[in-house]
Amino acid sequence: MKKEINVFDYAGDILSKLRGGVLLTTKTAKGVNSMTIGWGMIGIEWNRPIFTAFVREGRYTKEQLDISDEFTISVPYGKVDKRILGVCGTKSGRDCDKITELGLSLEQPRVTSVPGIAELPLTLECRVIYKQRQDPAAIGPEITKASYPQDVDSSFHGSNRDYHIAYYGEIVSAYIIE
Repeated sequence: MKKEINVFDYAGDILSKLRGGVLLTTKTAKGVNSMTIGWGMIGIEWNRPIFTAFVREGRYTKEQLDISDEFTISVPYGKVDKRILGVCGTKSGRDCDKITELGLSLEQPRVTSVPGIAELPLTLECRVIYKQRQDPAAIGPEITKASYPQDVDSSFHGSNRDYHIAYYGEIVSAYIIE
């Protein structure tokens, strides 16, 4: 069962949970993949509710987003197994099926083709309406040094050589899985 919500009534909760990690889930013919993210924004652009997710160029999730242009954001709400965020933040969907490994419950989406994750019940279904690669020349040296020091390539957890793509996802459905 899904309880429909106004995303802006939960914006504070979503943003506070984002710092500790939320799941960004994609779906293509290759399957469903979830990745832990800690960078994102909620807002309004073009008179639409938007969740902007930042995904590094070398990530498997980026490949899937470029194919499907849809994603869900699953937010911890209530008691959550921290192992979920750990595995989804350290393993690549290129190498394993994290959904099966963790025994996650996929929730039928309302509007998009991408399921929510029942174990992280606050769910935003999003359609990409704009994407943009970060311009390294426009990022100040202090941020570059902290976030892009270039010492771990994109094939490893903790990579920092590649920059991010900002995916602006129109929030087309928001609910809590009960």
